[in-house]
Amino acid sequence: MSTGTIILLVILAILIIGVAVLYFLGKKAQKKQAQQQEQIEAMKQRISMLIIDKKRMKIKDAGLPPAVVAQTPKLLRGSKLPVVKAKVGPQIMTLVCDEKIFDMVPVKKEVKATVSGIYITDVKGLHGKPIVPPPKKKSRFKQAIEKAQEKAGAKPIK
Repeated sequence: MSTGTIILLVILAILIIGVAVLYFLGKKAQKKQAQQQEQIEAMKQRISMLIIDKKRMKIKDAGLPPAVVAQTPKLLRGSKLPVVKAKVGPQIMTLVCDEKIFDMVPVKKEVKATVSGIYITDVKGLHGKPIVPPPKKKSRFKQAIEKAQEKAGAKPIK
């Protein structure tokens, strides 16, 4: 066998081992996520709240309880997460919002939210009215294309 063939076989073996390791780590992470989702579903409750403010902030700057910050892995403490400041009853609380619904959360309005601990999983209007997400903004590239088409007199493409 030539050295090129040996090197190719070694690289192939390393790739196969890498794929196997990633497969088993993915399975383990999937089981962990399913278990966490079950806990969230078991603890959820509907609460009426007034949304004061919402923004993406670093965990250490968000004003979350010290126990939550201490439980967060050190690598993730610098990452940003969606935070909602809301008035629940007489007290003002800082809650973490699900990334999927963060854009739908209205500011300065009262909503009924599904909350599990300090985690908001769903938001609806106060009297069962659905909340309409804001329209998506067009990218600068699409805006420039539309302006160019308007100047040329062509019909804009949607």
